[in-house]
Amino acid sequence: MAELITPDGKLKSTAVFDTYWKFAAARQEIFLKRVAGANPPWTNDDILSKHRFTNVFRASDRVSQFLIRDVAYKGLQTPEEILFRLLLFKFFNKIETWQCLERSLKEISWSSFDFRLYDDLLEQSRGRGESIYSAAYIMASPNLGKSRKHSNHLLLIDQMMKDQLPQKIVDAPSLQYIYELLLGYPSIGRFLAYQLTIDINYTSLVEFSEMDFVVAGPGARDGIRKCFPDIRNLSEEDIIRAVTETADSHFDRLGLSFPGLWGRKLQLIDCQNLFCEVDKYARVAHPGIDGISGRTRIKQKYRLTARPLPQWYPPSWGIHPPKKNAVDNVESVESLSEQELLFA
Repeated sequence: MAELITPDGKLKSTAVFDTYWKFAAARQEIFLKRVAGANPPWTNDDILSKHRFTNVFRASDRVSQFLIRDVAYKGLQTPEEILFRLLLFKFFNKIETWQCLERSLKEISWSSFDFRLYDDLLEQSRGRGESIYSAAYIMASPNLGKSRKHSNHLLLIDQMMKDQLPQKIVDAPSLQYIYELLLGYPSIGRFLAYQLTIDINYTSLVEFSEMDFVVAGPGARDGIRKCFPDIRNLSEEDIIRAVTETADSHFDRLGLSFPGLWGRKLQLIDCQNLFCEVDKYARVAHPGIDGISGRTRIKQKYRLTARPLPQWYPPSWGIHPPKKNAVDNVESVESLSEQELLFA
């Protein structure tokens, strides 16, 4: 079996580690074929054809793309307005909820934020039988005195904004500092704090490298154990960094073509997500190799929907995808629902 070179020596792997790289190459090939407008089928991999998996690059997923294009960079670019829009979107993590608010409000803005108005609009949506939260993962409710979860989340946003969080983020010296700021707020645990940190880094508020910092979620920890049964004294974050930094050598070792994202290589967040996805994939491809959770099947089936969105990335990345494309519509965090239920 292949070995992973780490600063503390070599780790022996299972067959799932080779599958990790094969999955990454095959999944990215599907994405690029869709972007190029190719007709299905995009793969002869039976597991990839039948089940839902996130994109290899987190920023390419549908929700991330909407966040970048229609939330982060659409509207006033002051720190307060950017962060308010981002928090409002991410606490619900559902495009339809954002669009519902947009239709009802003249403008989604911190300067005109009215708790009662936003609260009433969300309650009306619930009254129509609409789900205002994504099914991606359990969003814990902060205990701020309201009976409705959405009301408590609106109060939490209000608290974060009045706590001068936008300026604290602008002044932050690192991604880890932002992560630790977010951890200090009610109901925001390790997984959510890291996901929010990455989302904030997509905006014009900060411009850190995605190679600076990583936090392994429950799904990633499961995938890591399937690849490396004995990680010795290393942390999961150590493993993710070693894997990311040696990615090219593993693609070469297996004779795989991996073009990246129009010049962008895999980053820590992407390899963290890939461990989540290979955990799911291995349930079918390697049923005899156990992880931590003991899950044995992939719950989410792939369903093609005609919802093309143009690819658009943070300007600082310098990515220039083809102008005419039909992006893969798989939602980033939605596919994490099986793994990331314990983040709070």
